[in-house]
Amino acid sequence: MEQILIKTFQLLFSLSILVVVHEFGHFLFAKIFKTRVEKFYLFFDYKFSLFKKKIGETEYGIGWIPLGGYVKIAGMIDESMDKEQLKQEAQPDEYRSKPAWQRFFMIIGGVLFNLILAIVIYIITLNVFGTEYLPTKNVKYGITCDSLAKEIGLKNGDYIVKVGGNEVENFFKIPETIILNNVKDITVKRNDSIINIDIPNGFLSKFLKNAKTPFINIRFPFKVGEFAKKSVGEKAGIEKGDLIIGVNDVKTEYFDEFRDEIQKHKNSLVNISIVRKNEKLNIPVNLDETGLLGIAPDPTSFFEYKRQEYNIIQAIPAGITKAYTTTVSYIKQLKLLFNPEVKAYDSVGGFITIGSIFPSTWNWETFWALTAFLSIILAIMNILPIPALDGGHLIFILYEMITKRKPSDKFLERAQMVGMILLITLLVWANLNDILKLFR
Repeated sequence: MEQILIKTFQLLFSLSILVVVHEFGHFLFAKIFKTRVEKFYLFFDYKFSLFKKKIGETEYGIGWIPLGGYVKIAGMIDESMDKEQLKQEAQPDEYRSKPAWQRFFMIIGGVLFNLILAIVIYIITLNVFGTEYLPTKNVKYGITCDSLAKEIGLKNGDYIVKVGGNEVENFFKIPETIILNNVKDITVKRNDSIINIDIPNGFLSKFLKNAKTPFINIRFPFKVGEFAKKSVGEKAGIEKGDLIIGVNDVKTEYFDEFRDEIQKHKNSLVNISIVRKNEKLNIPVNLDETGLLGIAPDPTSFFEYKRQEYNIIQAIPAGITKAYTTTVSYIKQLKLLFNPEVKAYDSVGGFITIGSIFPSTWNWETFWALTAFLSIILAIMNILPIPALDGGHLIFILYEMITKRKPSDKFLERAQMVGMILLITLLVWANLNDILKLFR
């Protein structure tokens, strides 16, 4: 329960930051162009609000429905659907009285500020935390494969040389590179041979179905890390730092080999071979019906990670570059939704899916990394040319700027209504999908 509360708080905190920054972008440009802003709200205040205070012409508040937020700009057809105001004669300080180029900036301000927020977060986190990753060339024991990787021809112990004809610097970026760049082959070193593995048709749909298990992972010896509660291994005398090398008379050089072998001996007494301070020992262990020792491995000490620190001057271009590459990567992911293999209708997730990406323990580096990523997502989703989103408003403004003809208020009202119905339907479906996944 505590873990769920931590995830929920992180989600609400992150979304609150994103919403306030997004709406502030609209608010700021409205103020720059001397346009009246009637409300600035975090969350929606249908019927009542948790907090509100009027300062000058604007009412600031917090609503009770945590699904976003809004600024109500006078004279604008938005989610408030305030038709009464539009029946009155347009005033000089209203949105509809402003030239198209000013309205363009008022609308795009939210997206712009979300992108700026992501850049600022990346600059600060790079300066504070730096970066660390495992270079592919340092994966010295080769890879382990899930069932799909084995199906296409990869084997445990293979060394990844190239992906689609190119080297991938960060090992854990390999699956992402394969999917987003529509890679057709993987080059591996197996024993003393270089082998080319073709990626077959239908791979994408299978990959997404198996997304909860790593397509490939690093291979490593089984050094004892942490113990689970009531660990039978710890009870039998295995200690942290021990190197486990066999089960009965079977040698297991790597963790994946041990994991496969130990499962053959459920509800049995087995001898676990270990190395402790250069001394080889055999420890008898009574396994239960799970066939597990209750031990987490510690692979980190076997690999040389690459770490880079950034001073603030270095962090600025690096942060901008990271925001750019993340944006491009997410746009490529969006394109996947139009691939029939993906079955996007079944993959859409709501707040449970978003909340699940946050860690169950508080970690500032992870929190800010996810907040920056969600800020980019919010910017891209809002710029889509759908009525009721910023992108829909921009399309009508661009049409006006090109044709010199402004769409009628009645047309804009209907478009806003259609867009809101589409968005509410998507919101309901996404969260219903989350609930159905829980029951599955």
